[in-house]
Amino acid sequence: MKPFFNRFRVVGLVGIVFAALLFWLVAQQVPWEAFSTLRITYPGARPVDPPLLDIPLPTLITVLIISLGLIVGGIYTMLRQQAQLIPWYVGSIIFATMFTILIWASVERRVDIVDMFARMVRLATPIALGAMAGILCERSGIVNIAIEGLMLTGACVGFIIALLAGNPWVGILGAMAAGGAIVMLHALLSIRFKTDQIISGTVINILAVGATGFMRTAIILPLQAQGNTGASLPILPIPLLSQIPILGPILFTHQPIAYAMLLLVPILTVLLFRTPWGLRTRSIGENPRAADTMGIDVIRMRYMNVFLAGLIAGLAGAWLSLEATFNFDDLMTNGRGFIALAAMIFGNWMPFGALGGAMLFSFSDALQIKIQSFDFALPPQFIQMLPYIITIVVLAGVVGRTRAPAAVGKPYEK
Repeated sequence: MKPFFNRFRVVGLVGIVFAALLFWLVAQQVPWEAFSTLRITYPGARPVDPPLLDIPLPTLITVLIISLGLIVGGIYTMLRQQAQLIPWYVGSIIFATMFTILIWASVERRVDIVDMFARMVRLATPIALGAMAGILCERSGIVNIAIEGLMLTGACVGFIIALLAGNPWVGILGAMAAGGAIVMLHALLSIRFKTDQIISGTVINILAVGATGFMRTAIILPLQAQGNTGASLPILPIPLLSQIPILGPILFTHQPIAYAMLLLVPILTVLLFRTPWGLRTRSIGENPRAADTMGIDVIRMRYMNVFLAGLIAGLAGAWLSLEATFNFDDLMTNGRGFIALAAMIFGNWMPFGALGGAMLFSFSDALQIKIQSFDFALPPQFIQMLPYIITIVVLAGVVGRTRAPAAVGKPYEK
């Protein structure tokens, strides 16, 4: 006899209760006649310029509609009991919560929604790049929880090289080289010596914290004291495309590493699922013994893919120190490497799915930045916790049964 409270009924019931609670919280603070206005600007508009469009929303009625939608979704999930419904429903709850907080915070004000989505894409860059690095490794059968350490090392080394060379573009190459070099330690321990891959990744994360802290004290601070300075990577609007209303500022007015992330996702998708290299990569992650019998060099391919993942993770680190801000601080990754792994799992080891997960996490970051200037009932610390709460939800398996590559984490012996 099947238990009544299976995962579908639990998720649906939790969603229904949460939707009712969400509406109740807003109803305690916002009168029925209050409005929030979403402002849509045109490319290059200044804050004082008239908007392209103002969308007034009756705040409490909008929240009521959102809550009713979540309740209907919860009932549907409980009745249909289909595994693919759970990630969609959980994602809807997360997005609806953040959208509700946005219009709740902007009561009787205008909030620039285009700027917020552009900020979301920008903040998703290191998370999405870290997730791409994780996909490359795990599709090859190697667990890599060292992405946090690789990003931190890339950020530190890239910033040092940019200071010495006086050029952030050279710093990007240094960051990628650092990520590729450090990840080969993980590859050597995991593939050659067959150590536990979780332990190996943890060691690299700890090593990165100590090494970068030492380099900041011994190298970066003296260089800055001597007057070595620089500027972050410039914003490079794409001609014509950046002038498209709404989409232009969101997708085509960014800095170089953000563009690299947006390009890498479709490129990696094509490479993984439409090329012989991708077929071999997926085969060594699913059944390396069968791949070996077909003439694929499993060991060599794993080394190569782990190295490529290190380059991408180093590029993610360069975003932190060379693009977001021209500086390096201790522990500046702030858990983004682990959030990238959660985005990879959320996306079921698919590049576009991982990008969606990264956008979901970065939206909460963009939200807390956007509402900092508002007189909002919820404390800012609550909004800052959202990315990590979402990570816990994802890693707890509420999003449904995602299937990792079959051979991931298992050393291969010929």
